Amino acid sequence: MQTNFTAAQLADPGIARANEILRACVHCGFCTATCPSYQVLGDELDSPRGRIYLIKEMLEQDRPADALTVKHIDRCLSCLACMSTCPSGVHYMHLVDHAREHIEKTYKRPLKDRALRWVLARVVPYPGRFRLALLGARMARPFAQFLPDARLRAMVAMAPKRIPPVSRNDDAQVFTAIGARRMRVALLTGCAQKALNTDINDATIRLLRRLGCEVVVAKGMGCCGALTHHMGKTDESHAQAGANIRAWMAEKSAGLEAIVINTSGCGTTVKDYGHMFRQSPLAAQAAEVSALACDITELLERIGLPEGAAKGLRVAYHSACSLQHGQQVKTAPKALLKRVGFEVVEPADPHLCCGSAGTYNLLQPEISAELKRRKVVTLEAKSPQVIAAGNIGCMMQIGSGTAVPVVHTVELLDWALGGPKPRALP
Repeated sequence: MQTNFTAAQLADPGIARANEILRACVHCGFCTATCPSYQVLGDELDSPRGRIYLIKEMLEQDRPADALTVKHIDRCLSCLACMSTCPSGVHYMHLVDHAREHIEKTYKRPLKDRALRWVLARVVPYPGRFRLALLGARMARPFAQFLPDARLRAMVAMAPKRIPPVSRNDDAQVFTAIGARRMRVALLTGCAQKALNTDINDATIRLLRRLGCEVVVAKGMGCCGALTHHMGKTDESHAQAGANIRAWMAEKSAGLEAIVINTSGCGTTVKDYGHMFRQSPLAAQAAEVSALACDITELLERIGLPEGAAKGLRVAYHSACSLQHGQQVKTAPKALLKRVGFEVVEPADPHLCCGSAGTYNLLQPEISAELKRRKVVTLEAKSPQVIAAGNIGCMMQIGSGTAVPVVHTVELLDWALGGPKPRALP
């Protein structure tokens, strides 16, 4: 794609990066075949190719974002299926993230939208506040039909039937390895996950300890910054990410072989810290953190799991977009589940998003609901006894649309190798 940025514009590192990405695009349209929003809406401007044209024009003209551009960028899930499909290697993630930052700086949203996004940014990344919000949502559920905004109804519907008690395993501490220590790893405990499902971190810690890992929950670690990053709130996301970088680097003196992440949406962001902080004094440390970051299934594949006897349980594996497209981790979760004895099946169109996508199911509830419906149909078509996924957002989204139990991949692996049966299973 030909671009026409001025030399002064290209002096801005963000514009220079956008220019590289735009020039890689050859307009082929392969991305439209795998874009969930385009599949639902059928509008070229709701495809990656269409959004790329909108972003190019906005940035080249160096103008404030307009309502049309904002509407179509907001409808992007950032599932990154387009990046898996693109034959030219267009790094759409960096481009759309830059566009969202530009929108946040130059476009004044309607008051209701600003208020909603402000609340999400101030609540979801903080487990204590999020727990209170979930309790409030449960109390409001009988009155949900009277709420005037579909987004508010979606927020009320999100609250789980059971809000688990706080797990003290999420506190800053060190868990010693059981037996000989093979490695020392840090665990990102997440933010929303700590309020929605404490079993995931508990299972991760149990399993890693039995495999000889010393597990560190670093002091000062918090939200990865993904939620505010994808809203274009760069100062907030970088403050959250910077706190994590400093917390993990403080553990380096005692040795740190990996930073383990069991929420794939967080993993995609942490692995991108090196890019996010490339112009910052934290650049070298951020790059080191990104290099250490790995999904829990990547680490388990590296360690190696013992083979297990057949469990007689049919597991439908849902591949979270942030894992298969954002991190290109596609085979490890399925291979691990098979290795320990589960029968693993995969739905049709496994590359398509379930519609969760961080806060997308709250901000774009109609599109999200249709994507959920389609995903549940393909999963249930495999007649599974349980559905496994590697991301809490996907688990909540799919779980709200099916009676089939939904658990995290690591819960099944922990159970197969001596841990307790996942709570969600009958």
